[in-house]
Amino acid sequence: MPILTTRTRLGVEKVTMKRALLSVSDKTGIAEFARGLVAQGIELISTGGTRKLLEEEQIPVIDIAELTGFPEMMDGRVKTLHPKVHGGLLGRRDNDNHKSAMRIHQISPIDLVVVNLYPFAETVKSGADYETVIENIDIGGPAMIRSAAKNHAFVTVVVDPADYDDVLDQISSTEGMNLATRKKLAAKAYARTAAYDSAISNWFAKVLENDDMAYRSFAGKLDQVMRYGENPHQWAAFYKDGSDRCGVASAEQVQGKALSYNNINDTDAAFELVSEFDPKVSAAVAIIKHANPCGVGLGGDLSEAYDKALACDPVSAFGGIVALNKEIDEDVAKKIIEVFTEVIIAPSATPQALAIFEKKKNLRLLLTGGLADVKAEGLTVKSVSGGMLVQSRDNKNVLDCDMKIVTKRKPTDAEMADLKVAAIVAKHVKSNAIIYAKDGATVGIGAGQMSRVDSARIAHRKSKDAAKALKIKGALTKDSVVASDAFFPFADGLLSAVEAGATAVIQPGGSIRDDEVIAAADEAGIAMVFTGMRHFRH
Repeated sequence: MPILTTRTRLGVEKVTMKRALLSVSDKTGIAEFARGLVAQGIELISTGGTRKLLEEEQIPVIDIAELTGFPEMMDGRVKTLHPKVHGGLLGRRDNDNHKSAMRIHQISPIDLVVVNLYPFAETVKSGADYETVIENIDIGGPAMIRSAAKNHAFVTVVVDPADYDDVLDQISSTEGMNLATRKKLAAKAYARTAAYDSAISNWFAKVLENDDMAYRSFAGKLDQVMRYGENPHQWAAFYKDGSDRCGVASAEQVQGKALSYNNINDTDAAFELVSEFDPKVSAAVAIIKHANPCGVGLGGDLSEAYDKALACDPVSAFGGIVALNKEIDEDVAKKIIEVFTEVIIAPSATPQALAIFEKKKNLRLLLTGGLADVKAEGLTVKSVSGGMLVQSRDNKNVLDCDMKIVTKRKPTDAEMADLKVAAIVAKHVKSNAIIYAKDGATVGIGAGQMSRVDSARIAHRKSKDAAKALKIKGALTKDSVVASDAFFPFADGLLSAVEAGATAVIQPGGSIRDDEVIAAADEAGIAMVFTGMRHFRH
């Protein structure tokens, strides 16, 4: 039996370990860790590939079959599911009944379990077939982890190679593992198996097309603990879900301070928006503030696109997020640093652009290696009091719609191009959203208002402010087009856009007063297109 010292109600303060069981899929660092354990006089038991690796490294190890008296069988499915394994993990060292059972059945205690799991998520990502994915569902590993974690009063469980050094340091310096560390590792172990099972259940939901499962779980791995959340009194952290979709989570931060909660939220919004525009068709730049765009521009190159995006609302752009859909070059880099910017995100940047950004040490630069797949399927999750709202990703835009011209006047080719731009941007603006666009750029954005009329008027007013800053008379919305994220319930919203100078409108349609709205558009002499697709964003 292991040596127990300083007994507490929940176990012992320190356990001096004598025996460890090692069974890992990810072999990173395991040989060095095992060698360190042996140096501390700890006997090693191992399975399959792990045992083979340790033997090749000339590290003394006992085969699990010697412990159980049974060989591995059924293609490795059954090897650790045995009373001599789980009895050694679950038996309480301070319970006479447990100790008697262990003695009678010749069960030796196991003091340390080192397990990481079959690469289920990686197998799914590889595109493997159904049977291969099923075979990469680990059974024995989670069972051992849960047994060891439950009995953390006496047993230490390690599920992450990142913990090897700290565990070995404590064993060598204190000749054992203290209770506080065992508790912490047990909590991590249960979180790991929960995340593992979450990945499996969500994969089943996807392949079986069973979205409305009775139980749902979502998991992530800690990437960063932040100074605070949206506000200084809130705790916050960033967890990655393991997706390989390009974006903030997959990006390399080339320079700058650590990202804050609001930085990540806003940068994600910016990159999702700019990824809607094919870089083979046009360069695109989006400037975001508080998750809403304050300007979006398309152009022949990024420099032109940035000028257009900035012109929409140069005041709000201060302290914003800039997202670009192509490699950042020297010309646009010089322009971006003229305005205080929190974060820049793009697929890549030239060496010349990187040299320019280096002069701004606090500027955060993220390079993703590609654009976000805007057509990707997936789920979004939002917490509410007592539960979660789960929905499929909004992975469609105006280009997927069967657009219908409903007015007497048809939009010109130029108007239609701008209508599409405005509609794509509207998808990424908080509802109620009104977007004015002209010549491949937004010229007025109204976001998050309780009334669509207010959004139309605010966007018009801001376009006047922008025109004044550019020393242009009137409003930028003159001779523009306008998009609404949802239908106009009354004609007043449409008429507000006409007053602002819009000559064509794009909206989902579907109001019981569509006929009135269409009649108002005809009377005003403007063109209107229905998409049949709403894009509320809350």
